[in-house]
Amino acid sequence: MASDEAPAPAAERIRVVGKWAGALEVDLGAWTVAMLRAEVARRVGDGVEPGRVGLIFGGRVLKDDPLASLREAGLKGNAKVLSSLTSPDRAKEIAAEAAKAKAEEEHAARLVRLWEAAKSLSQRHTDGSFLEDEDYNLDLEDQSGQKVMFGSVDDMKALKMALMLHQKAKTQMKKEMYKEALDVLTMAEEAFSLCDSKLIEKVDNVPMLQLDIVWCYFVLRDVSCLEVAGSRLEKARLGFERSHGKDSTRFRILQAGRQADLAIYVRLELLEGVVAYYNGHTEKARGSLTSAHAKYLQLQVPEEAITMLVDMGYEARSAKRALKMTGYDIQSSVDLLCEEREKKIRRRQENLQRQKDIMEQMKYGKTPMNKAVDMQKLKGFTDIGFEKDLAAEALRINENDADKALDLLTNPEENCILQSKIQAKRSRASRGFGAGVLGAGSSSSGAAAASTAPAINNPQALVNVPPQAVDGNATEENAVGGNDPPEGNNAHQAEDVTGEVDWNVEDTNPHPVPVPARDVSMENELANGLTGDALDDYDIDVSSEGQAIAEYLSLLESA
Repeated sequence: MASDEAPAPAAERIRVVGKWAGALEVDLGAWTVAMLRAEVARRVGDGVEPGRVGLIFGGRVLKDDPLASLREAGLKGNAKVLSSLTSPDRAKEIAAEAAKAKAEEEHAARLVRLWEAAKSLSQRHTDGSFLEDEDYNLDLEDQSGQKVMFGSVDDMKALKMALMLHQKAKTQMKKEMYKEALDVLTMAEEAFSLCDSKLIEKVDNVPMLQLDIVWCYFVLRDVSCLEVAGSRLEKARLGFERSHGKDSTRFRILQAGRQADLAIYVRLELLEGVVAYYNGHTEKARGSLTSAHAKYLQLQVPEEAITMLVDMGYEARSAKRALKMTGYDIQSSVDLLCEEREKKIRRRQENLQRQKDIMEQMKYGKTPMNKAVDMQKLKGFTDIGFEKDLAAEALRINENDADKALDLLTNPEENCILQSKIQAKRSRASRGFGAGVLGAGSSSSGAAAASTAPAINNPQALVNVPPQAVDGNATEENAVGGNDPPEGNNAHQAEDVTGEVDWNVEDTNPHPVPVPARDVSMENELANGLTGDALDDYDIDVSSEGQAIAEYLSLLESA
């Protein structure tokens, strides 16, 4: 009688020589290298771990990764495999080296993802495109919370990219991931180098970056970086003097006499003292460390003052920060806390308005080049009396060219045709055949402006910028980045064929703009790390600095 069961695959014999010698019956298609290694380890006995067994076939070492069958690894019937046995310590070393190599490879891949995600985010909101599924908006602000727009579009992209990477590194530093943070800080430095040097001299983000890099050297106890650390600290001090003024005079004036930057100079002078100490400059080291110690003492907030503000209804952390930045002055601290609260309320209101603007912008659809309708130009048309939907469609089909859109709107015949097309779309949408007023496709309610704006850490970012560099036109910041056109989005084109413009609602864009793949998880990680708190960079817990100051002053005394 025929059996209903499938016959088992025929086993083939392979010969193993070396530490263990013998023949094994194996299924070359089912057995893996790991299974063969485990079987040889079992045959050797004495509790040998499979990781200590080495296998060589055809002059090459057989590896478990990638997982493959013996046949895929090249083995055939009667194949000869050489087995070896490493010492327990050597096996652990090999495993540790493999784990280290894998970790380094993963870290390098993550750095590449970080760079590409920051680059992608920085390029959105500047090219007029938007994404329906994006729930944040990126803007640059100065210390007062005002939007900053200076330099070229490329400068803005590079600056946003640098600030996002710098903020990511700060987050890692707070988690004591200093080695990882150092790599990200290096990438942020590269991004800053893409900006116009004359523009970034006006802000203190770059010297802050230099200071953070040297702080990572110090925490990692990397003495080999002493020479470059000294150079970076010199750049940091010069940068702070340019942006804050000599002895922080400009900073104090713009901060209403507050000393928000005091913690920065504690860290700077400590590091300058450490570098001087290791270079043998004893007196210079003593002067820097003594000055850092004096500033450190100024930042020790009395508990009674914190309690007083907490009793007024303020959070302990916010109260302590305000007291440190105002020299324990209760009234000034209350004023600062009220200002910060007002900024948060204003930002929340702006975000809600921004969300409404984005949703309205999405309603009008995309241009043939996958851009959003320019809302500033649209406002200009509505201000002079044109109907909003009509003007938006005129801008959309003309790729936001205001002159061509105006010619279309002021031509009675073409204007009439355009109105007819818009009305036809509305009718189709009302009957369920279209999507949106202008056939823009469905839109996500998540396309909101979130309160995650990276702040430029310079209170006079708009003061020293030439007037022509500050642009109130928000067209380059208004939209969220580009994405594939949703279904139902008919990208129309204007063609001059018979002397009139024809907008065919069934036309699609014959030359779609390719949209690069997004690393959504990494983009979210970068965006969610942005606090929008301009004073956060100055709120440094100097307890570690205080211990280091005491340590090196003691070393100087003993020397």
